[in-house]
Amino acid sequence: MWTRLAGLVVKESIQFLRDRVMLVLILWLYTVEVVICTLALSFEVTDMPLAAVDLDRTPASRALIEMFLVTDTFAPAGYAVTATDATKWLQTGRARIALVVPQGFERDLARGDAPSVQVLLDGTNSNVAAQARGYTLQIVSRFRPPPAEGGGPAAAIRPAVRVWYNPDQTYTAFMVLSMVTLAALMVGVIYPAASIVREKEAGTIEQLRVTPVGTGELFVAKTLPTLVMGLLSVFPSLLIVWWFGVPLRGSLSLFLGLTALFLISAIAIGVLIAAATRTLQQALLLSFFGLFPMMFLSGTVAPVESMPEGLQALSLASPLRHYLDITLGIFLKGTGLPELWPQAVALVAIGTPLFAIAAVLFRRRTA
Repeated sequence: MWTRLAGLVVKESIQFLRDRVMLVLILWLYTVEVVICTLALSFEVTDMPLAAVDLDRTPASRALIEMFLVTDTFAPAGYAVTATDATKWLQTGRARIALVVPQGFERDLARGDAPSVQVLLDGTNSNVAAQARGYTLQIVSRFRPPPAEGGGPAAAIRPAVRVWYNPDQTYTAFMVLSMVTLAALMVGVIYPAASIVREKEAGTIEQLRVTPVGTGELFVAKTLPTLVMGLLSVFPSLLIVWWFGVPLRGSLSLFLGLTALFLISAIAIGVLIAAATRTLQQALLLSFFGLFPMMFLSGTVAPVESMPEGLQALSLASPLRHYLDITLGIFLKGTGLPELWPQAVALVAIGTPLFAIAAVLFRRRTA
Protein backbone atom coordinates (compact mmCIF):
# COMPACT_ATOMS: atom_id res chain seq x y z
CA MET A 1 0.00 0.00 0.00
CA TRP A 2 2.77 2.39 0.94
CA THR A 3 4.56 1.70 -2.34
CA ARG A 4 1.43 2.54 -4.33
CA LEU A 5 0.88 5.67 -2.23
CA ALA A 6 4.46 6.83 -2.77
CA GLY A 7 4.12 6.24 -6.51
CA LEU A 8 0.92 8.31 -6.61
CA VAL A 9 2.56 11.12 -4.66
CA VAL A 10 5.55 11.18 -7.03
CA LYS A 11 3.25 11.11 -10.06
CA GLU A 12 1.11 13.99 -8.76
CA SER A 13 4.22 15.98 -7.86
CA ILE A 14 5.71 15.57 -11.35
CA GLN A 15 2.39 16.47 -12.96
CA PHE A 16 2.08 19.53 -10.74
CA LEU A 17 5.60 20.74 -11.50
CA ARG A 18 4.93 20.39 -15.23
CA ASP A 19 1.91 22.70 -14.99
CA ARG A 20 3.60 26.06 -15.54
CA VAL A 21 0.35 28.03 -15.44
CA MET A 22 -0.47 26.69 -11.99
CA LEU A 23 3.04 27.37 -10.71
CA VAL A 24 2.99 30.97 -11.92
CA LEU A 25 -0.50 31.44 -10.50
CA ILE A 26 0.45 30.18 -7.05
CA LEU A 27 3.61 32.28 -7.04
CA TRP A 28 1.57 35.35 -7.98
CA LEU A 29 -1.06 34.73 -5.32
CA TYR A 30 1.50 34.38 -2.55
CA THR A 31 3.71 37.32 -3.60
CA VAL A 32 2.52 40.06 -5.94
CA GLU A 33 -1.17 39.87 -5.08
CA VAL A 34 -0.43 39.93 -1.35
CA VAL A 35 1.60 43.12 -1.84
CA ILE A 36 -1.06 44.80 -4.01
CA CYS A 37 -3.89 43.97 -1.63
CA THR A 38 -1.92 45.08 1.41
CA LEU A 39 -1.16 48.45 -0.15
CA ALA A 40 -4.62 48.98 -1.63
CA LEU A 41 -6.78 47.88 1.30
CA SER A 42 -6.56 51.00 3.41
CA PHE A 43 -9.76 52.27 4.99
CA GLU A 44 -8.16 55.58 5.93
CA VAL A 45 -9.44 58.43 3.77
CA THR A 46 -6.54 60.32 2.20
CA ASP A 47 -6.12 62.66 -0.77
CA MET A 48 -9.87 63.26 -1.09
CA PRO A 49 -10.30 65.80 -3.95
CA LEU A 50 -11.57 69.09 -2.51
CA ALA A 51 -13.10 71.89 -4.56
CA ALA A 52 -12.64 75.27 -2.86
CA VAL A 53 -15.01 78.18 -3.50
CA ASP A 54 -13.62 81.35 -1.95
CA LEU A 55 -16.28 84.03 -2.31
CA ASP A 56 -14.67 86.23 0.35
CA ARG A 57 -11.07 86.29 -0.94
CA THR A 58 -9.61 87.49 2.35
CA PRO A 59 -6.71 86.27 4.52
CA ALA A 60 -9.16 84.55 6.87
CA SER A 61 -10.92 82.64 4.09
CA ARG A 62 -7.61 81.60 2.54
CA ALA A 63 -6.36 80.46 5.95
CA LEU A 64 -9.41 78.26 6.41
CA ILE A 65 -9.05 76.65 2.98
CA GLU A 66 -5.34 76.13 3.61
CA MET A 67 -6.12 74.27 6.83
CA PHE A 68 -8.06 71.72 4.78
CA LEU A 69 -5.41 71.36 2.08
CA VAL A 70 -2.38 70.95 4.36
CA THR A 71 -3.81 67.72 5.78
CA ASP A 72 -3.33 64.30 4.23
CA THR A 73 -7.10 63.83 4.16
CA PHE A 74 -7.84 66.35 1.40
CA ALA A 75 -6.10 67.17 -1.86
CA PRO A 76 -6.75 70.24 -4.02
CA ALA A 77 -9.09 69.61 -6.91
CA GLY A 78 -8.96 73.30 -7.83
CA TYR A 79 -10.69 76.57 -7.07
CA ALA A 80 -14.22 76.78 -8.42
CA VAL A 81 -15.64 80.22 -9.25
CA THR A 82 -19.10 79.57 -7.86
CA ALA A 83 -20.87 76.98 -5.74
CA THR A 84 -22.69 75.84 -8.87
CA ASP A 85 -19.36 75.00 -10.53
CA ALA A 86 -18.34 73.04 -7.42
CA THR A 87 -21.54 71.01 -7.52
CA LYS A 88 -20.80 70.14 -11.14
CA TRP A 89 -17.39 68.88 -10.03
CA LEU A 90 -19.13 66.68 -7.47
CA GLN A 91 -21.47 65.45 -10.19
CA THR A 92 -18.66 64.44 -12.53
CA GLY A 93 -16.43 63.01 -9.81
CA ARG A 94 -13.68 65.62 -10.20
CA ALA A 95 -14.21 66.46 -6.51
CA ARG A 96 -15.56 64.48 -3.57
CA ILE A 97 -16.01 67.46 -1.24
CA ALA A 98 -16.69 71.15 -1.81
CA LEU A 99 -15.88 73.91 0.69
CA VAL A 100 -17.79 77.14 0.09
CA VAL A 101 -16.61 80.19 2.05
CA PRO A 102 -19.29 82.91 1.80
CA GLN A 103 -18.73 86.56 1.08
CA GLY A 104 -18.27 88.59 4.26
CA PHE A 105 -16.63 85.70 6.11
CA GLU A 106 -13.77 87.76 7.58
CA ARG A 107 -16.02 90.73 8.30
CA ASP A 108 -18.42 88.57 10.32
CA LEU A 109 -15.51 87.10 12.26
CA ALA A 110 -14.25 90.57 13.11
CA ARG A 111 -17.70 91.65 14.28
CA GLY A 112 -17.95 88.69 16.61
CA ASP A 113 -20.66 87.01 14.56
CA ALA A 114 -20.54 83.29 13.84
CA PRO A 115 -20.18 82.95 10.05
CA SER A 116 -21.33 79.81 8.34
CA VAL A 117 -19.30 77.89 5.77
CA GLN A 118 -20.93 75.36 3.51
CA VAL A 119 -19.46 71.88 3.06
CA LEU A 120 -20.88 69.61 0.36
CA LEU A 121 -19.94 65.93 0.48
CA ASP A 122 -20.30 63.20 -2.12
CA GLY A 123 -22.14 60.52 -0.14
CA THR A 124 -22.11 57.74 -2.73
CA ASN A 125 -19.55 55.97 -0.54
CA SER A 126 -21.04 56.50 2.90
CA ASN A 127 -17.94 55.26 4.76
CA VAL A 128 -15.73 57.81 3.03
CA ALA A 129 -18.33 60.57 3.48
CA ALA A 130 -18.68 59.86 7.20
CA GLN A 131 -14.93 60.03 7.76
CA ALA A 132 -14.62 63.19 5.67
CA ARG A 133 -17.45 64.79 7.67
CA GLY A 134 -15.66 64.01 10.92
CA TYR A 135 -12.38 65.46 9.62
CA THR A 136 -14.22 68.57 8.44
CA LEU A 137 -15.72 69.22 11.85
CA GLN A 138 -12.33 68.75 13.50
CA ILE A 139 -10.61 71.18 11.15
CA VAL A 140 -13.30 73.83 11.55
CA SER A 141 -13.23 73.48 15.35
CA ARG A 142 -9.43 74.00 15.34
CA PHE A 143 -9.57 77.10 13.14
CA ARG A 144 -8.41 80.12 15.12
CA PRO A 145 -9.04 83.40 13.29
CA PRO A 146 -7.23 86.58 14.35
CA PRO A 147 -8.72 88.53 17.28
CA ALA A 148 -11.69 90.70 16.43
CA GLU A 149 -11.63 94.48 16.66
CA GLY A 150 -11.62 95.71 20.26
CA GLY A 151 -9.37 92.91 21.43
CA GLY A 152 -12.11 90.33 21.94
CA PRO A 153 -11.85 86.83 20.48
CA ALA A 154 -13.33 86.26 17.06
CA ALA A 155 -16.50 84.25 16.76
CA ALA A 156 -16.44 80.56 16.05
CA ILE A 157 -17.38 79.17 12.66
CA ARG A 158 -20.62 77.31 12.13
CA PRO A 159 -20.05 74.57 9.53
CA ALA A 160 -23.13 73.70 7.49
CA VAL A 161 -22.33 70.19 6.27
CA ARG A 162 -24.58 68.61 3.66
CA VAL A 163 -24.13 65.08 2.32
CA TRP A 164 -25.41 64.76 -1.23
CA TYR A 165 -26.65 61.70 -3.14
CA ASN A 166 -26.88 59.64 0.07
CA PRO A 167 -28.02 62.03 2.82
CA ASP A 168 -28.72 59.26 5.35
CA GLN A 169 -25.09 58.06 4.93
CA THR A 170 -26.16 54.43 4.86
CA TYR A 171 -23.58 51.98 3.57
CA THR A 172 -26.32 49.87 1.98
CA ALA A 173 -26.57 51.89 -1.22
CA PHE A 174 -22.86 51.72 -1.99
CA MET A 175 -22.59 48.08 -1.00
CA VAL A 176 -25.52 46.78 -3.06
CA LEU A 177 -24.43 48.71 -6.17
CA SER A 178 -20.82 47.59 -5.83
CA MET A 179 -21.99 43.98 -5.47
CA VAL A 180 -24.01 44.34 -8.69
CA THR A 181 -20.87 45.48 -10.52
CA LEU A 182 -18.86 42.60 -9.06
CA ALA A 183 -21.55 40.11 -10.11
CA ALA A 184 -21.43 41.45 -13.67
CA LEU A 185 -17.65 41.07 -13.69
CA MET A 186 -17.74 37.51 -12.38
CA VAL A 187 -20.41 36.42 -14.85
CA GLY A 188 -18.58 38.05 -17.75
CA VAL A 189 -15.22 36.49 -16.88
CA ILE A 190 -15.99 33.08 -15.40
CA TYR A 191 -18.82 31.90 -17.65
CA PRO A 192 -17.06 32.12 -21.05
CA ALA A 193 -13.80 30.83 -19.55
CA ALA A 194 -15.48 27.80 -18.00
CA SER A 195 -17.63 27.16 -21.06
CA ILE A 196 -14.75 27.11 -23.54
CA VAL A 197 -12.46 25.05 -21.31
CA ARG A 198 -15.24 22.56 -20.64
CA GLU A 199 -15.56 22.12 -24.41
CA LYS A 200 -11.83 21.49 -24.57
CA GLU A 201 -11.98 18.84 -21.87
CA ALA A 202 -14.95 17.13 -23.46
CA GLY A 203 -13.33 17.19 -26.89
CA THR A 204 -16.29 18.85 -28.55
CA ILE A 205 -14.17 21.68 -29.97
CA GLU A 206 -12.20 19.11 -31.97
CA GLN A 207 -15.50 17.74 -33.26
CA LEU A 208 -16.57 21.23 -34.30
CA ARG A 209 -13.39 21.63 -36.35
CA VAL A 210 -14.58 19.09 -38.89
CA THR A 211 -17.93 20.86 -39.31
CA PRO A 212 -18.61 23.77 -41.68
CA VAL A 213 -18.79 26.14 -38.69
CA GLY A 214 -16.11 28.86 -38.95
CA THR A 215 -13.86 29.96 -36.12
CA GLY A 216 -15.38 33.43 -36.14
CA GLU A 217 -18.87 31.98 -35.87
CA LEU A 218 -17.79 29.79 -33.00
CA PHE A 219 -16.27 32.79 -31.23
CA VAL A 220 -19.48 34.77 -31.55
CA ALA A 221 -21.50 31.80 -30.38
CA LYS A 222 -19.34 31.58 -27.28
CA THR A 223 -19.44 35.27 -26.39
CA LEU A 224 -22.85 36.54 -27.49
CA PRO A 225 -24.92 34.39 -25.07
CA THR A 226 -22.80 35.63 -22.17
CA LEU A 227 -23.40 39.23 -23.20
CA VAL A 228 -27.15 38.68 -23.48
CA MET A 229 -27.29 36.75 -20.22
CA GLY A 230 -25.29 39.44 -18.44
CA LEU A 231 -27.72 42.13 -19.61
CA LEU A 232 -30.75 40.06 -18.64
CA SER A 233 -29.23 39.46 -15.22
CA VAL A 234 -29.35 43.20 -14.61
CA PHE A 235 -33.12 43.13 -14.18
CA PRO A 236 -33.20 40.78 -11.16
CA SER A 237 -30.42 42.94 -9.73
CA LEU A 238 -32.61 46.00 -10.20
CA LEU A 239 -35.25 44.34 -8.05
CA ILE A 240 -32.67 43.74 -5.33
CA VAL A 241 -31.51 47.36 -5.57
CA TRP A 242 -35.13 48.55 -5.34
CA TRP A 243 -35.76 46.24 -2.38
CA PHE A 244 -32.88 47.91 -0.52
CA GLY A 245 -34.43 51.29 -1.22
CA VAL A 246 -31.73 52.56 -3.57
CA PRO A 247 -33.16 54.98 -6.16
CA LEU A 248 -32.48 54.94 -9.89
CA ARG A 249 -32.12 58.64 -10.59
CA GLY A 250 -30.60 58.29 -14.06
CA SER A 251 -31.44 56.57 -17.33
CA LEU A 252 -31.99 52.81 -17.35
CA SER A 253 -31.23 52.58 -21.07
CA LEU A 254 -27.91 54.38 -20.55
CA PHE A 255 -27.06 51.99 -17.73
CA LEU A 256 -27.82 48.98 -19.92
CA GLY A 257 -25.77 50.36 -22.81
CA LEU A 258 -22.72 51.02 -20.64
CA THR A 259 -23.19 47.64 -18.95
CA ALA A 260 -22.88 46.05 -22.38
CA LEU A 261 -19.60 47.92 -22.92
CA PHE A 262 -18.33 46.68 -19.60
CA LEU A 263 -19.38 43.08 -20.30
CA ILE A 264 -17.41 43.12 -23.57
CA SER A 265 -14.24 43.76 -21.54
CA ALA A 266 -15.15 41.08 -19.00
CA ILE A 267 -15.98 38.50 -21.67
CA ALA A 268 -12.71 39.23 -23.47
CA ILE A 269 -10.83 38.54 -20.23
CA GLY A 270 -12.72 35.25 -19.88
CA VAL A 271 -11.79 34.17 -23.42
CA LEU A 272 -8.15 35.08 -22.79
CA ILE A 273 -8.21 32.92 -19.67
CA ALA A 274 -9.71 30.03 -21.66
CA ALA A 275 -6.98 30.37 -24.28
CA ALA A 276 -4.26 30.17 -21.60
CA THR A 277 -5.64 27.16 -19.71
CA ARG A 278 -6.37 23.52 -20.44
CA THR A 279 -8.56 22.41 -17.53
CA LEU A 280 -11.60 23.81 -15.79
CA GLN A 281 -9.71 24.00 -12.49
CA GLN A 282 -7.00 26.13 -14.06
CA ALA A 283 -9.59 28.40 -15.67
CA LEU A 284 -11.42 29.01 -12.40
CA LEU A 285 -8.24 29.69 -10.44
CA LEU A 286 -6.89 31.99 -13.13
CA SER A 287 -10.23 33.81 -13.19
CA PHE A 288 -10.00 34.58 -9.49
CA PHE A 289 -6.37 35.56 -10.02
CA GLY A 290 -7.63 38.42 -12.19
CA LEU A 291 -10.85 39.16 -10.33
CA PHE A 292 -9.34 40.00 -6.96
CA PRO A 293 -6.88 42.68 -8.17
CA MET A 294 -9.60 44.31 -10.27
CA MET A 295 -11.92 44.30 -7.26
CA PHE A 296 -9.34 45.80 -4.90
CA LEU A 297 -8.25 48.46 -7.40
CA SER A 298 -11.77 49.52 -8.40
CA GLY A 299 -12.76 51.38 -5.25
CA THR A 300 -15.27 48.78 -4.07
CA VAL A 301 -13.18 47.89 -1.02
CA ALA A 302 -11.11 51.00 -0.36
CA PRO A 303 -11.14 54.51 -1.89
CA VAL A 304 -8.89 54.81 -4.93
CA GLU A 305 -7.62 58.17 -3.65
CA SER A 306 -6.22 56.45 -0.55
CA MET A 307 -3.99 54.12 -2.59
CA PRO A 308 -0.38 54.82 -3.59
CA GLU A 309 -0.03 56.80 -6.81
CA GLY A 310 1.29 53.80 -8.71
CA LEU A 311 -1.75 51.70 -7.83
CA GLN A 312 -4.05 54.61 -8.66
CA ALA A 313 -2.56 54.69 -12.15
CA LEU A 314 -2.83 50.90 -12.40
CA SER A 315 -6.50 51.05 -11.40
CA LEU A 316 -7.26 52.99 -14.59
CA ALA A 317 -6.67 49.75 -16.52
CA SER A 318 -9.42 48.01 -14.56
CA PRO A 319 -12.80 48.18 -16.34
CA LEU A 320 -14.48 47.61 -12.99
CA ARG A 321 -13.30 50.99 -11.67
CA HIS A 322 -14.97 52.84 -14.55
CA TYR A 323 -18.10 50.69 -14.37
CA LEU A 324 -18.44 51.34 -10.63
CA ASP A 325 -18.27 55.10 -11.27
CA ILE A 326 -20.94 54.67 -13.94
CA THR A 327 -23.23 52.65 -11.69
CA LEU A 328 -22.94 54.98 -8.70
CA GLY A 329 -23.37 58.01 -10.93
CA ILE A 330 -26.51 56.79 -12.71
CA PHE A 331 -28.22 55.39 -9.62
CA LEU A 332 -27.30 57.89 -6.90
CA LYS A 333 -26.38 61.08 -8.75
CA GLY A 334 -28.63 60.84 -11.80
CA THR A 335 -25.72 61.63 -14.11
CA GLY A 336 -26.02 61.20 -17.85
CA LEU A 337 -23.70 60.69 -20.79
CA PRO A 338 -22.37 64.30 -20.69
CA GLU A 339 -20.82 63.48 -17.31
CA LEU A 340 -20.05 59.80 -17.89
CA TRP A 341 -18.47 59.97 -21.33
CA PRO A 342 -14.90 59.68 -19.95
CA GLN A 343 -15.81 56.37 -18.28
CA ALA A 344 -17.54 55.19 -21.47
CA VAL A 345 -14.48 56.05 -23.56
CA ALA A 346 -12.28 54.22 -21.04
CA LEU A 347 -14.43 51.08 -21.33
CA VAL A 348 -14.18 51.23 -25.12
CA ALA A 349 -10.41 51.76 -24.93
CA ILE A 350 -10.02 48.78 -22.61
CA GLY A 351 -12.58 46.45 -24.14
CA THR A 352 -11.82 46.87 -27.85
CA PRO A 353 -8.18 45.70 -27.81
CA LEU A 354 -8.98 42.99 -25.26
CA PHE A 355 -11.79 41.65 -27.42
CA ALA A 356 -9.62 41.76 -30.56
CA ILE A 357 -6.77 39.91 -28.84
CA ALA A 358 -9.23 37.36 -27.46
CA ALA A 359 -10.65 36.75 -30.93
CA VAL A 360 -7.17 36.23 -32.42
CA LEU A 361 -6.09 33.82 -29.66
CA PHE A 362 -9.37 31.94 -29.88
CA ARG A 363 -8.90 31.55 -33.63
CA ARG A 364 -5.35 30.25 -33.21
CA ARG A 365 -6.21 27.80 -30.44
CA THR A 366 -9.24 26.37 -32.23
CA ALA A 367 -7.97 26.45 -35.81
